[in-house]
Amino acid sequence: MGSASRFDSDVYRTRVTRAAELAAGAGLDALIVSPGPDLRYLIGSRAETFERLTALVIGADGTARLVVARLELASVRESAADDLGIEIVDWVDGQDAHALALAGLPDHPRLAVSDAMPALHLVPIAQRVAATPALATDVLRELRMIKDDAEIEALRRAGAAIDRVHARMGEWLRPGRTEKDVADDIAAAIVDEGHTGAEFVIVGSGPHGADPHHEYSDRVIEPDDVVVIDIGGPVEPGYNSDSTRTYCFTPPPVEIADAYAALQEAQARAVDSVRPGVTAESIDAAARELLRERGLAENFIHRTGHGIGLSVHEEPYIVGGNDLLLRPGMAFSVEPGVYFAGRWGARIEDIVVVTDDGHEALNVRPHDLVVL
Repeated sequence: MGSASRFDSDVYRTRVTRAAELAAGAGLDALIVSPGPDLRYLIGSRAETFERLTALVIGADGTARLVVARLELASVRESAADDLGIEIVDWVDGQDAHALALAGLPDHPRLAVSDAMPALHLVPIAQRVAATPALATDVLRELRMIKDDAEIEALRRAGAAIDRVHARMGEWLRPGRTEKDVADDIAAAIVDEGHTGAEFVIVGSGPHGADPHHEYSDRVIEPDDVVVIDIGGPVEPGYNSDSTRTYCFTPPPVEIADAYAALQEAQARAVDSVRPGVTAESIDAAARELLRERGLAENFIHRTGHGIGLSVHEEPYIVGGNDLLLRPGMAFSVEPGVYFAGRWGARIEDIVVVTDDGHEALNVRPHDLVVL
């Protein structure tokens, strides 16, 4: 059974089973997963974190139960928990929910908790077991980094949807409008083109384009501006798009055209280097070395990419020092940029998926400096 908001239950059954196997392999007695991307990944639950505990407890022996306040039961009924036969342990105010989460485990269990668990719940659990639990990240990363066919298809739909928004940029992006005006129109289009919401909208015009994490402001866009548009959002069942293109309104001067041409070559070189068996840092190096050759090393001030899925930023990170070997199913951005403080900036970003023999780019809009 499935719905638009989640995958078929068999997808989640495989994930929970694999999580238990990985927990056992790590020498753990159980994983405790609170609301957040990990819980959504494992059972399709969109439950939120409150002062009342909600937690999925996956034993290394393969057992699983979901501890949830009775008044929050509706938040888990739309998940795959019932289909998977997961025991639902509901509780009411006055009961010790943290003790319920630990019921049936050894007196001093070896636990790992999801990184989204707030201290409000982590501390009471740690006090009851007289030890600080480990993070479940190292266990769950093995699952979440390698996308299955259903996840890749969702990412394809997200990529196509955000490409459609970039294709319409000329409808809104023009001199005389403020960044906020443009951002509001883009956010509406992100939903119109198939996303459930706009997770982020960056409209960096002129000097604001030199700030990679600028969002938008009341600055009026000028005719000679270079404008960085970085946008994305989730499509059901929660997988994100993220794509950046750079625009202008008149043919750029030679200095800008040359720097942008180098950036375009660097991004293409990095994408072309994506394949199984190479390291994450080698993709970063491919872009960085080209920009270094062109005298632009100091203008590239961030990593080349990040994993994407239920979270906009997740593993694997495409950055120097990360010797992780790429494997089929990994999905991440390739987004080098060049930034000239107080003047202008540019970035080109595609999402790519590692395939058995290379890669698949999920964004196909032109990479040129688009003159609107």
